[in-house]
Amino acid sequence: MSNFTELPETGFLRLSSILAPRGPIPVSKSTWWAGIKDGRFPKPVKLGTRITVWRVVDIRSLIENGER
Repeated sequence: MSNFTELPETGFLRLSSILAPRGPIPVSKSTWWAGIKDGRFPKPVKLGTRITVWRVVDIRSLIENGER
């Protein structure tokens, strides 16, 4: 997966950098949010009222190990 190597080592990612076509996870937004709700995908971190991000380490772990 070429996008995996383009992820930063640490930090946070916005949803647009996680989901395809720009990101490495090939699912829709609705599937992503449903997966968070049922525990398949990592929970987000709220940085502000309109800023939701995910930890890079959680996304890397998801890619390496698959769904939880």
